[in-house]
Amino acid sequence: MIRNNWTREEVEQIFNQPFLDLVYQAATVHRQHHDPNEVQISTLLSIKTGGCPEDCSYCSQAARYHTNVKVQKLLPYEEVIQAAVRAQENGSSRFCMGAAWREVRDNKDFDRVLAMVKGVNSLGMEVCCTLGMLSEDQAQKLKDAGLYAYNHNIDTSEEYYDDVISTRTYDDRLETLGNVRKAKLSVCSGGIIGMGESIDDRIGMLLTLANLPEHPGSVPVNNLVPVEGTPFENQKTASVWDLVRVIATARIMMPKSAVRLSAGRLELNYEGQAFCFMAGANSIFSGDVLLTTPNPDAKSDKELFQILSIKPKEAFKDEKKSGIEFNQIPSAQGLEHSH
Repeated sequence: MIRNNWTREEVEQIFNQPFLDLVYQAATVHRQHHDPNEVQISTLLSIKTGGCPEDCSYCSQAARYHTNVKVQKLLPYEEVIQAAVRAQENGSSRFCMGAAWREVRDNKDFDRVLAMVKGVNSLGMEVCCTLGMLSEDQAQKLKDAGLYAYNHNIDTSEEYYDDVISTRTYDDRLETLGNVRKAKLSVCSGGIIGMGESIDDRIGMLLTLANLPEHPGSVPVNNLVPVEGTPFENQKTASVWDLVRVIATARIMMPKSAVRLSAGRLELNYEGQAFCFMAGANSIFSGDVLLTTPNPDAKSDKELFQILSIKPKEAFKDEKKSGIEFNQIPSAQGLEHSH
């Protein structure tokens, strides 16, 4: 049953139950709504790196912190399309483009991003962007260009948010998610654990996501990768058990969403990742780098998938399953003649 009216008490009860009971419950829910032996592979490319005016305490791309990230302007169109083709050859069905902007501005750079969206979409991939705050009109332009999903994380609970970021509010984030929903784009929104937040904050974050008017299409769960030069450089990150608890609770609360095992995967061994899949994670980011932080390479992911008999999920599978014609999905133009 899909619910958007969870109470904190209910979530505490789920989250705090004995670990193996929680994983069993999550695995049961997962199997009711998803193929347990299928995981979506997504690739994330930084199309514009560094120099961001925001002060997110975890981020290597904030201009005010001295990290070893080199500022790089918007990548050329050809380079982005080549990266998407390589990702597709490595089994990715979703390609996400990230720009270190505070918000989208209606300028030449945005026009160039719209062209990139069209180009990646023509390969038959699900196209996602994460470009900061977005107006309703901009969300619609991205949709018209063939965008499938838009990522904008809420990061943490509303209560802990001000300890992490001061340059934009929690409501700003929720407003962008509203604009994405109005354009009928798939919402991709999750958060980060291991930033010094309490268990209450983790529960609060999941509560916010699961009580949105519609559950996000995908929920990335990131484990902080501490970056030297940022305020969180000395944070003790969350354990694999903490990560599995958050993933399992997200799966139970948002049964149909994809739960994405995102940043911090490099610190997990195969057993840890297998536990995450068991608990309901069914999406990963592939590729050596996630924006600017290290990530397992495609070779080790292939090996892991082989060990667990997991197959990569194909693009637009949920639409096909619900009988939506391709021509009704603006983001799937050209799908029928791409391989």
